[in-house]
Amino acid sequence: MYIKEIKDMINLMNENGLAELEIEKDGMRIRLKKSLSGFEKAVEFAPQPAAPQHAQEAKSADKIEKKNTIEIKAPMVGTFYRSPSPEMLPYVNIGDHIDIGQVLCVIEAMKLMNEIKSEIKGRIIDIHTENAEPVEFGQVLFVIETS
Repeated sequence: MYIKEIKDMINLMNENGLAELEIEKDGMRIRLKKSLSGFEKAVEFAPQPAAPQHAQEAKSADKIEKKNTIEIKAPMVGTFYRSPSPEMLPYVNIGDHIDIGQVLCVIEAMKLMNEIKSEIKGRIIDIHTENAEPVEFGQVLFVIETS
């Protein structure tokens, strides 16, 4: 991980009023946490243990079946909402076809409502999160079958 990436993470925290941020990339985990005196950081290297052969074969089979699917993940920590208000219908349901730029959900973070828009065209095949539930950074929200 480069210093520029760490600076970008600090800027992300400051811009969104986050007190803590944890990211895992390429077997390295970094955790930034604001304290009264400034930033603390913890870096962990998390090598992945070798999976048994039969587990690897099963994983390969899953990838073949799901090769046309993409997971939409939470870009921030917050509360997941499927609709703009409790009285309104959800933005999307399982089976809905979606377009690029279409709003999929809202994540509330620090009293700000952040629309999460699709960056791909496809069909919703699974919704992994319940309405009004907290979500973590990187948590899978939707599975989309690309078209």
